[in-house]
Amino acid sequence: MTDAGDFTEDAFLGGQLRLRQPKSGHRAGHDAVLLAAATAVRSGDRVVDFGAGVGAAGLAVARRVPGLDLVLVEIDESLAGFARGNAAANAISADVVAAFAAAGLPPDSVDVVLMNPPFNDPVRHRASPDKAREVAHVATAATLESWIHAGRRILKSGGVLTLIWRADGLTEVLAALGRGFGSLAILPVHADAKTPAMRVLIRAIKGGRAPTQLYPALVLNDESALPNKQVQEILAGKGVLPLAVP
Repeated sequence: MTDAGDFTEDAFLGGQLRLRQPKSGHRAGHDAVLLAAATAVRSGDRVVDFGAGVGAAGLAVARRVPGLDLVLVEIDESLAGFARGNAAANAISADVVAAFAAAGLPPDSVDVVLMNPPFNDPVRHRASPDKAREVAHVATAATLESWIHAGRRILKSGGVLTLIWRADGLTEVLAALGRGFGSLAILPVHADAKTPAMRVLIRAIKGGRAPTQLYPALVLNDESALPNKQVQEILAGKGVLPLAVP
């Protein structure tokens, strides 16, 4: 059981979603909300949040679109426990599992996969003394390929994978998606209008053949270093990103 002092309870989506998460280690933030806002789903879809952490992205999607068959996959049992509690506390139906087999996720069985893989480059990123934080944030050479392969395996033909990745790793994510995915839609994310993109949001279709689309950049902060209007609406759960519109 988690001690009361070991976690915080935080409001997401303007208070529509309240999540408990550990004070240290992996903590959900804006990346999870942006990922959820970029994920296209329809009521009745079987949706898998791979590497769900405390459930922020998957639960945010389910809050926006009711009636999903939602599975939160998280190998860290401590975080999985938070995810179970968060789903129950927010009255959202979700299975929380540590492996695909435990959730009854055979090949070609899922409509939508969303993921926020560990993406910090271990060569340039100082390892955290907190091992949970390090595992959640630092990628190995095989991380991206293995996560995308797992998503490709369980998705139906025509199923949708949405992910967030660091912008300077765009080449490697495109290479990984080149095996089995197409019809890519890419949305760069900038902290402000004067700096290079720090993230990319990508929607990919299993077996898709349409040309790649590059969307206008999302700039998080205006000249006053405050979230711009579009971002404020997304963080408040009142809007979605273009990738969420099929």
